[in-house]
Amino acid sequence: MKTYKPSERVQKQLDAAFASKVRTEDQDLRYTSILSMAEDYARQLTTQCPESRELSLALTKLEECTMWAIASIARNE
Repeated sequence: MKTYKPSERVQKQLDAAFASKVRTEDQDLRYTSILSMAEDYARQLTTQCPESRELSLALTKLEECTMWAIASIARNE
């Protein structure tokens, strides 16, 4: 079976993506704030939009957006 050797850049990305880090109190506050805003928006969407595939996609993308926002803090500070 053929295998590849990841570049140093890819190795660094993996290290950052999967490293366990201690969160600061400030980071926890921002995580909570981001999650709270996302939840509020999700609840607004469910009261303004009919249940549908499109609403489901919007909620999925909102979850994705929230995850990446938190990952931005976790990985880059």
